[in-house]
Amino acid sequence: MTGLRVRRGGGSAPVVLLLHGLGATSEVWDGVVDALGDRAWVAPDLPGHGGSDPLPHYTFPAVAAAVADLVDPAGTVAVGHSFGGVVALHLASRPGVRAVVGLGIKVAWTDDELARAAKVAAREPVRFDTRAEAVARHLRVAGLDGLVGPDQPAAAAGVVEEGGRWRPTLDPRAFGVGEPGVAALLAAAPVPVVLARGEHDPMVSSADLLALAPNSVDLPGLGHNAHVESPAAVAALIPA
Repeated sequence: MTGLRVRRGGGSAPVVLLLHGLGATSEVWDGVVDALGDRAWVAPDLPGHGGSDPLPHYTFPAVAAAVADLVDPAGTVAVGHSFGGVVALHLASRPGVRAVVGLGIKVAWTDDELARAAKVAAREPVRFDTRAEAVARHLRVAGLDGLVGPDQPAAAAGVVEEGGRWRPTLDPRAFGVGEPGVAALLAAAPVPVVLARGEHDPMVSSADLLALAPNSVDLPGLGHNAHVESPAAVAALIPA
């Protein structure tokens, strides 16, 4: 886990490992952390995000390998949102993982969607003359528009100044991870897995999840970033 920015807290086991979505940073979990009370938690910025170093090449197994040492062998529940949910599923067989919660994972991809993602991955990072412009881009890419204010920690952690200009910290190459293969990951998982989505999440439908996991959960009134919109509702999904 060299080059990762990692935040930790709490003390009551098992540890909750919190893995954010594409474009975000660990700060998006702050509300869930508060809802967990004294539960032990660890939240990294995934590689190429926030304060963490980029990877030479992005695949879901490579991202999972980069954070695997954060799993406490004495007991960990891996909780991931979207991109981070796929990473959590890759950690399911790691010694110490007791359960996985995947929130808002896009499980159905078209060839056109994968091609568009690959095109984004090939772009150079966009740089802006002002911090405000970079923050606006960061919030838009992370799906946090209207949920996070420009001066909140989840916004501030997603941009960096370089040579007098500003850019989102996200390494665009992370878009090139490819199709996640969620069905195969679920079939191989040796621990209980809960898949959940916000009722209004445009990225994944209830039918998509039910086709893979009959015990999947719809969170009423919420969207793709349900953990930001209603941290308590998401914290309630995390097994003790």
